[in-house]
Amino acid sequence: MNKNSSLYHGLVLGAFCLGFGLLLAVTDALTAKDIAARAMEDRQNSLAAVIPDAIHDNNPVVDTILLDVAKDEGLTVYLAKKDGLVTGVAYEVSGIGYAGRIKLMLGVGADGRVLGVRALAHKETPGLGDKIEIKKGDWIERFTGLGLGNPPIEKWKVKKDGGQFDQFSGATITPRGVVGAIREGLVFFDARKQELTQPQPPQKVNEVR
Repeated sequence: MNKNSSLYHGLVLGAFCLGFGLLLAVTDALTAKDIAARAMEDRQNSLAAVIPDAIHDNNPVVDTILLDVAKDEGLTVYLAKKDGLVTGVAYEVSGIGYAGRIKLMLGVGADGRVLGVRALAHKETPGLGDKIEIKKGDWIERFTGLGLGNPPIEKWKVKKDGGQFDQFSGATITPRGVVGAIREGLVFFDARKQELTQPQPPQKVNEVR
């Protein structure tokens, strides 16, 4: 193979690699947009289920604050506002079920009462633990309107543990994890109510000249 032939093949290979790389980049960009759009839609649906339309005139999906909850860990809080005042918030809480972690979206009114709860992700047994999903039953709706004083915090357990809430027939661990997650979510709200309902605007940083 002479020098010119080697150069030609090198150019062809380089062009092929460049074209393939550009194709991957374009595909990745398009896919990323689709994934982001679906994630935004899912978030919108989850928030709409736990924050009633009547209590806000803003878009909670984009009106958020980030709170420190642990070292190197933050919690995104979605704010419901009406006439500029916070009327409710929503954030993710989680508990341990029979098959692993259960993620929930919890909506809490400014008065500390539950606005709504929805399951976001879980691996619970179909026909048993998956009754925490709204499409499988209305069990998850029984928390709406309740707070730490109603019932008392010591009653925020399933009945098998001496609490107020029903467990499922043949499945106690799943509802126990959900009730515990909601209880802790309400405790969190109570402890940080001022931050959640009266968020401070971003501070302006003076420019150094």
